[in-house]
Amino acid sequence: MDKLDLQTPDFTATNIARLAGLFPNCATETRLPDGTLKRAIDFDLLRQELCHDLVEGPQERYRLDWPGKREALALANAPIRKTLRPSRDESVNFDTTKNLYLEGDNLDALKLLQETYLGQVKIIYIDPPYNTGNDFIYEDDFGADRGIYEQDAGVRDAAGRKLIDQERWRQNSTSNGRFHSDWLSMIYSRLKLARNLLREDGVIFVSIDENEVENLTKAANEVFGSENFLFRVTLLCNPKGRSHDKYIANCHEYLLAFSRGELAKDSLNIPKTLDEVAEDFPMKDSKGNYRELELRNTHREFGKHNRPNLYYAFFVELPTGRVLLEQNAQGSLIKVLPDWEDGFKGCWTWGKSKAAEEICDLVGKRVREDWKI
Repeated sequence: MDKLDLQTPDFTATNIARLAGLFPNCATETRLPDGTLKRAIDFDLLRQELCHDLVEGPQERYRLDWPGKREALALANAPIRKTLRPSRDESVNFDTTKNLYLEGDNLDALKLLQETYLGQVKIIYIDPPYNTGNDFIYEDDFGADRGIYEQDAGVRDAAGRKLIDQERWRQNSTSNGRFHSDWLSMIYSRLKLARNLLREDGVIFVSIDENEVENLTKAANEVFGSENFLFRVTLLCNPKGRSHDKYIANCHEYLLAFSRGELAKDSLNIPKTLDEVAEDFPMKDSKGNYRELELRNTHREFGKHNRPNLYYAFFVELPTGRVLLEQNAQGSLIKVLPDWEDGFKGCWTWGKSKAAEEICDLVGKRVREDWKI
């Protein structure tokens, strides 16, 4: 009988192994208090390897920081000695189902899923606490006494001297300080673990409201990379608005989406149904469905005055409506410029080179007294 290892992976050890693979000369050993040897990374050597790109000390850099961030990262990497326990009595088709329903602390659940589902999940959706002041209770081990926290947060210096007005601190503590720091510590470790579960083409969706939407965006940008931000959707959740809002009754929330990597962006192109295609593109030829759009730029802020390369003439052949870029030898083709009825000299949306490449898709039509392409 195989014995089960009732402990989740140690991600600190995994990261050390990865660094050792990239920089073998930085791998070393250290002796623990109990006398055993453990693999470690020589950070002084690692700094030398990265010296040209290293940012350290007081040098300014772009980053998101808050009191408790280091502990949040450590918590995400730390293993736990727990396991999933099956509940056959409450299950449906336990032996044949392809679905799992987990109950318990979501941080523990994410860790327990790492070994079996690492890099295999296509879509993750999370609906974290919105941090409205009465829906968020966070009791993970981020303990620090008031003095240590105030020093980390810049309220007092190392000698205990007050750096900001204490009354303002007390009045503003629900919109700054630990109110946001605790929430960031909670979400950061869970985002890190969720990313581990995603496939290379995987996507994560997160619901949130205005209280933490900016912090969530910055934290997720750090975990997934800002280049993997997909979109932010504004959702109408209450047309009447929330009566308890202080200044204006908000009626919307947000949905943020991030991908694990570039592959996910291609998989998000959801094809239209045939009915949707027919509705959006009602005309049809040998190439398929299409619709006619005016080639002239309809925005009056653009024109010959600031887009001279987009101002040129087309020539229309009668009666076919065929469009050319040159006048014929007889000079019988109709010259069409992107000018407006009031004399404003506009411009086309295509440059001349693109127009030459796509000339077969253009047609000239008479609209009232004017010709349009």
